[in-house]
Amino acid sequence: MNQIHPSAVIHKEAVLSDGITIGPNCVVAKGVTIGTGTILEPNVVIDRDVKVGEGNHFFANCVIGSRPQLLRLEPDTKTGGLVIGNNNSFHEQVTVHPSIYPCESTIIGNDNFLMVGVHIGHDCMVEDKTVLSNYVQIGGHCWIQTGAWMSGLAASHQFVTIGKWCYVAGLAGITHDITPFVIASGHYPQKVRGVNVRGLARAGLNEQEKENVSRAYRKLYRGGNVLLENAKALAQEDGLDDNIKAMIDSITKSSEHRYGRYRELSRKH
Repeated sequence: MNQIHPSAVIHKEAVLSDGITIGPNCVVAKGVTIGTGTILEPNVVIDRDVKVGEGNHFFANCVIGSRPQLLRLEPDTKTGGLVIGNNNSFHEQVTVHPSIYPCESTIIGNDNFLMVGVHIGHDCMVEDKTVLSNYVQIGGHCWIQTGAWMSGLAASHQFVTIGKWCYVAGLAGITHDITPFVIASGHYPQKVRGVNVRGLARAGLNEQEKENVSRAYRKLYRGGNVLLENAKALAQEDGLDDNIKAMIDSITKSSEHRYGRYRELSRKH
């Protein structure tokens, strides 16, 4: 049975599963679907055609699926979708925008934790188990891979890829791709500072896998040569596990774009 406050405005074409709680002054727009066990605290807005999975919690004043922030976007321009998985927490004042392309979607995966004031721009892909601390700002078209942790007030340029199980320090300004499993801080450009040991533990890596990552990090970032050349040399070694291959792949792809943002190679405008 759903618990819906009398002051909430629910469009007749919204689809609500059982076991949903919708608080005072919420707005659920046309075409929205919301899965079982989801909670909307007071003043949450879920805009048109957003698909929300099960067990999500939206705290007060979230605005989910409103039109992207683009100067060239006309009032009648059709935009795309926003698809949200399961068991995510969206704390107060989080904003997430849909795709700017009619047949595409911004994607939020499962088990993500978004703290106060986080913004996810249009056409982003956020995988699973990420932590985005207070007022993290993510530009459009970014890809945040599984387990990435961004500390307070960090921000990313459009089209950046933030590698799995990495850590981005507070106030960082991310302008190019970040390799999986590392710690990055600073801005223009950010710098890789070390291995994210806590991230390795959160990822469930065994001791041998952790040592492999640390060894690869030393060869890549402490080898004394150009990073790409170090990655090419490491790629020639036998017996590399999938984690090391992911690190090499990240560096190789990033090098293909002049500003180190691999996803920008596929931009449509």
